[in-house]
Amino acid sequence: MSDESTTSSRSNQPDALREQHYKFSEFKLQDALPEHERPREMFDRLGAEQVQDKQLLAIILRTGVKGRNVLDIADGLLREYGSFAAMSQASVEDLKNVTGLGPVKAQILKAAFEIGRRASVARQDSPMLVRTPPETLRALRAHCSAEHRDHETFWVLLLNRRYHLVRPPLEITRGILDASLVHPREVFKEAIRTNSAALILAHNHPSGDPTPSSEDIRITRQLVEAGKIVQIDVLDHIIIGNAQNSGREYVSLRESGLVNFGG
Repeated sequence: MSDESTTSSRSNQPDALREQHYKFSEFKLQDALPEHERPREMFDRLGAEQVQDKQLLAIILRTGVKGRNVLDIADGLLREYGSFAAMSQASVEDLKNVTGLGPVKAQILKAAFEIGRRASVARQDSPMLVRTPPETLRALRAHCSAEHRDHETFWVLLLNRRYHLVRPPLEITRGILDASLVHPREVFKEAIRTNSAALILAHNHPSGDPTPSSEDIRITRQLVEAGKIVQIDVLDHIIIGNAQNSGREYVSLRESGLVNFGG
């Protein structure tokens, strides 16, 4: 059979079969990437919570198509929709028209978003209990994108009297942490509106080292005192690091004894 007739026969095949023709060449493209940039290797090394959106999409989509590897397709999806929230609202018909996606990958992606939606509904039916540092980390992983961890981000977790989350973690600021950005007014405004009984503070150190700075301690003491005035308990301040970089995943200022939280 001539090359021309082979090409013609492949162009008439369903998208699923055409994807199979390019599967081997796609793996060659992936092998050409440095190991630390390959999505599956990154997933194994960093864990699901630390992998960025593009790599997660690439793992779900698995393979590329002729002329576009799977990372290119994932990047195109993110540029087209801007966020997972917007992407999840797209129909299969809309998704399959993104260059390199096709109906099979569009179905896979839509199914993944539907699983996430159903998991979210289940979480809402069973409010998340947050009392300890590990539970705080789990709550942040459930609600916050891995890309938040590329920047220093400050969150407040609002709790009722039974230590259940009142709402998803509230992002107060993103950037270099200082007292002018983390103002008591911003921290307690939503807590007062939702009639929260207590809260937990959390922020990350992008360097991976969760050692508290003098500014971290000063801000925490300021917020603990503000909480006493409005009668909302500040239970802890968790500083999130990276165990692979520093050997510690977090530091609890309550457990460390660096701040007196009372109670």
